[in-house]
Amino acid sequence: MSITHVSRFFLIIISLFLFSACEKAPLSTKTSEQTEEQKQENKYELAVKEKNAELELKPLELTTYGEEVGASLKNPTHQKFAVSETVLIEGNIEKHDQLRGDFAWIKIHFVGNASTSDSLEYYAPIEDGKFKQKVILYNGEGEYRINVLLPSKDKDNYYYDLAKINVINVNPTIHRDITYSPFAQEAELNIEAPSSGFIEGNEVFTLKGETNLTDGNNELMIELKKDGETWKHMLPIKDKKFTYDIPLFYGKGVHQLKVYVPDKEKTNYFQEATTLYIENESDLVTEPITYFTEYDERGVTLSSPSFGGEETELTYRIQGSIDEDAPFAKETTHLYITTKKDGEEALDVIPVNDFTFDDSFYLRFGPGKYEIVVSVPEIKEENSSHFKFFGVAKFHVENTATEGNPDLLPSRGIQSDSPEIIAIANDLTKDKKTDREIAKAIYEYSAKTISYDVAKLKNDEFAWDDSALKVLDLKTGVCQDYSYLAIALLRASGKEARFVTGHAGSGFNRARHAWVEVKVDGEWLIMDPTWGSGYVDKDKFVAKYTEDYFDPDEEAFAKTHFRAKVEY
Repeated sequence: MSITHVSRFFLIIISLFLFSACEKAPLSTKTSEQTEEQKQENKYELAVKEKNAELELKPLELTTYGEEVGASLKNPTHQKFAVSETVLIEGNIEKHDQLRGDFAWIKIHFVGNASTSDSLEYYAPIEDGKFKQKVILYNGEGEYRINVLLPSKDKDNYYYDLAKINVINVNPTIHRDITYSPFAQEAELNIEAPSSGFIEGNEVFTLKGETNLTDGNNELMIELKKDGETWKHMLPIKDKKFTYDIPLFYGKGVHQLKVYVPDKEKTNYFQEATTLYIENESDLVTEPITYFTEYDERGVTLSSPSFGGEETELTYRIQGSIDEDAPFAKETTHLYITTKKDGEEALDVIPVNDFTFDDSFYLRFGPGKYEIVVSVPEIKEENSSHFKFFGVAKFHVENTATEGNPDLLPSRGIQSDSPEIIAIANDLTKDKKTDREIAKAIYEYSAKTISYDVAKLKNDEFAWDDSALKVLDLKTGVCQDYSYLAIALLRASGKEARFVTGHAGSGFNRARHAWVEVKVDGEWLIMDPTWGSGYVDKDKFVAKYTEDYFDPDEEAFAKTHFRAKVEY
């Protein structure tokens, strides 16, 4: 054998040795971990033996009702004993066919101060006269009282004691089972998240699961409680599944959440299914969102916000979707947003594209608390000059902006922040030196550029997206459109301007009307570019520009124009 061959052989032996050593290292670690776990188990097993040695282990005695139905307990066998974390309850019932129920009821009570509730209940199905339930002693170390009850032979939903048991848990582990009532088991409710009946959360936690509800039921009810506060919400089920991010509204501490399933026999009635506990780590106190009937009926999901009471500066954003299978989903092209503060009210429009919405709106009335209502439009085929909408959700928002000017900010139909509007405004006002000259130039442009749309008024051809930009494109419109354009140009020029509604005309010719008020040199000046553009003769518009309706005599103006309010 050559030296080269010997060297290669030696290297192969070394490599194999090293590779084998690397393979065995994780096995050694795993064995070590298992040993550590076994040590812990052995520790509690030893504690159980020591505690049971101290106790007088008396045989478990059953009640006379047990004898009456031929019941026996295979586990446990003693009246008082020690365990580590779990107890197995297992029994037989000879006369099970006489019982007026299908579950053994197991009630556990912790003797002392519990981290959540001091009790927990299991319902173990009785199948062929047998029942079996592993019970977790949910509050860790301490004494528990367990009552095992069986259904009555004579009454529905009535139980009698079978046995009373005292158990001492030597294991400090705190783990609360998710337990299900008979109603929940009948509905095949399964909570996938959280995985425990007691968890920690931070402001929001996710509830997720599935159920096999029948008879057209497609909702669960949830109820959140803490310190006397209560919030209820209907939870939609789709394809037998549900998921929802539940806000922990009431600040730091334990929130109780009850889940209810629909009653099979009573309409709009729910039965308790399970109870969860969530310890909120956050000090933040928020407000529940109020959801109206139309929220579910119209398939709305508001993904943001998930709670009310948030702080924001000047603008607020909402996001969500429309269930494309819901009634009028395809026709729901927009939402309405109503903002209210101190008697002031504004209406904004949020577009819906591909069944989703994501947009912001202004909190235009300065700092403070606002009531926000999200609404869906009424869907109808006929034309109308009136728009009806239905609230789906209501919440509050705190505006932290130090000041606000509602007459300068863009608003519904008035896109004063549009580049096109700004460009026109700059061109119209570039040589103007005073507020009055600026206002006059915009009045003239609006009156001369737009023709009056007689057909739109006559046929009620109003649309939710009527606006300054739309009338610029069409070059025709009615009073609202003239006013939208004028106000957008005024605000783009830095001038406070208002959309004023009321009535105009005289006698039987009086009709709803809109015009403009603009602040000039600190005073509100009236302008009506619609009336300044011309007149209608025999259902035809005659263009005839006049300056008469720019800063008219207020007394003369009041004879034909009747002011109602400012709209935003």
